[in-house]
Amino acid sequence: MARCRKQPKRFDQINVIPFIDIMLVLLVMVLTTATFIKQGVIPVELPQAKASTKEDLKKEINIYVNSKGEMFFDKEKVDTKELEAKLSQIDKKQTVVLRSDKESRFQDFVTVMDILKRLKHEQLYIVTKE
Repeated sequence: MARCRKQPKRFDQINVIPFIDIMLVLLVMVLTTATFIKQGVIPVELPQAKASTKEDLKKEINIYVNSKGEMFFDKEKVDTKELEAKLSQIDKKQTVVLRSDKESRFQDFVTVMDILKRLKHEQLYIVTKE
């Protein structure tokens, strides 16, 4: 009886799944640490210009709605018409911060949001507590 000798198994392909797993883990690590890196850490000395204008924009506009439904535009009490008039005078790129009391009516919040939407303000932040 002649015995057939088994040929050793040839590997024509490389298993890349472990390699992909390692690369995905590294990618996740890079992306999570990259969000904590402070922007602008490279020191740059900016050139000077003689004919420059400085924009006088406030950092942010604060709108408050208290538990009684009273609205305040940067600590000045306003009604909805006055609020709309004041918001229409500021730049659309200006940051608006809305602080609404948790006991206030939802309708007051919706009213302020409706005014901001109508005036096409896009830089809106709503402040909440953790």
